[in-house]
Amino acid sequence: MLKCGIVGLPLCGKSTVFNVVTRAGAEVKPYAGGKTEPNRALVNVPDARFDALVRIFEPKKATPATVEFVDLAGLSRDAGKGAGLGNSFLSFVSESDALLHVARVFENADVPHPENSLDPLRDWRIVETELIYRDLGVIENRLARLADKKSKQKTDSNEMELLKKLQDHLFDERPLREAELTDEQKKFLSGFTFLTLKPELTVLNLDEKQTGSLPQAEALEAFLREKGLPSVRIFGSLEMDLAQLEPAEQAEFMKELSIDELGRDRLIREAYRILGRISFFTTGKDEVRSWTLSDGNNAVDAAGAIHSDLARGFIRAQVVSYGDFMELHAQGRYAPGDPKAGNSAMTACRDKGVLRLEGKEYRVRDGDMIEIRFNV
Repeated sequence: MLKCGIVGLPLCGKSTVFNVVTRAGAEVKPYAGGKTEPNRALVNVPDARFDALVRIFEPKKATPATVEFVDLAGLSRDAGKGAGLGNSFLSFVSESDALLHVARVFENADVPHPENSLDPLRDWRIVETELIYRDLGVIENRLARLADKKSKQKTDSNEMELLKKLQDHLFDERPLREAELTDEQKKFLSGFTFLTLKPELTVLNLDEKQTGSLPQAEALEAFLREKGLPSVRIFGSLEMDLAQLEPAEQAEFMKELSIDELGRDRLIREAYRILGRISFFTTGKDEVRSWTLSDGNNAVDAAGAIHSDLARGFIRAQVVSYGDFMELHAQGRYAPGDPKAGNSAMTACRDKGVLRLEGKEYRVRDGDMIEIRFNV
């Protein structure tokens, strides 16, 4: 299960962003709540391709790709040293696959800022520093345990060398994602759940009146671009209200406000992307399903995502790209609701040679439609 942890200073609008993304209705307070248990919700990944395939095949069941979002408590200054919720907060963060870092841009006199002034770039740096402190603590604890070992193996010495290199990197107040690491080193370090090694997406939380030039927001965005980190803007409070409306009412209000796409959808898609995931589809009258793979996985990995038996008995994968399928479906000019449209379009793909058989090492591409042939 993919999991994104929402982090930020107290009163930056994390719970608002959580509600925007999940429509879960978590309580939003104008003061720091001090909770330790996070809010959690599973969210469907918006994908127009999946929606189109469901319309074409009209399956008994439709199963989209999902991501879990976790709304964590506000991260206080000096949390890495035990302030605020300290380690109880940071332990929840370590469970996440990626971080959504909420930066407050909105102004509201009824919601006091914990730093007593509005400065999104300063706030971002405070949170990042606390995550760095946490990673330093993990390294220091591990180095102490290795040093106490009476008999050290070569692997211990190699580990100590790597950790000391990363420790120096963190002492320079640089996150581990900026360190030069081999794929083998990254794999080894995955067990440490370092926070600053996780993918991170910054969410700038605005109010609906902030539509013109916003120097403070632009300063943070420019800084993030230099670091190679993605960001999205959302009108948190407005979108939380919109999420409570029926689809028709929501569309009407969006038209009045000249909003083409909800920030929610952009945020979910970007979170899915920074996790390095792609989607492939299985289709039929029983079920249309979107499956999640890591970018770079092969056909056997795709088979295993569906069921371990398919990977064990893998013979071939029958593959057609979503784009090729939709092109030939459009050429068929099938009537809406035609129950044979999906299978007929698939037959056309076979006749045109775009439906092909691939072996074990085939690298699955985002949007592939796959059927696994296997024998157990």
